[in-house]
Amino acid sequence: VQLQASGGGLVQAGGSLRLSCAASGSIFSIDAVGWYRQAPGKQRELVAAIDNIGSTIYGDSVKGRFTISRDNAKNTMYLQMVSLKPEDTAVYYCTAAVTVEKATMGRYEYDVWGQGTLVTVSS
Repeated sequence: VQLQASGGGLVQAGGSLRLSCAASGSIFSIDAVGWYRQAPGKQRELVAAIDNIGSTIYGDSVKGRFTISRDNAKNTMYLQMVSLKPEDTAVYYCTAAVTVEKATMGRYEYDVWGQGTLVTVSS
């Protein structure tokens, strides 16, 4: 199973970006999905997450500006970011709790991470 993130780039402060993350591979189901980010010299932090019934949580610094969503039919998640600030500059990683089914191991869940996409917000 792989996650492919896209949509990052350079934007001016106050602008918007939409990140996408598509899951591919032999997937039985996907539970919670989310976005994390890591700025230079800082720890990775939670940006937003959404479970498979649509309940969401957001990091305090992005509440009211970012919106996470998912399209279960496409195994894709999104992060709509508006009113971007220079402090939002970071590499954004998507993650998903994926259940797979193997003939020899049965069904099991594990966390998959995407490769990261860089978001740069200029002042």
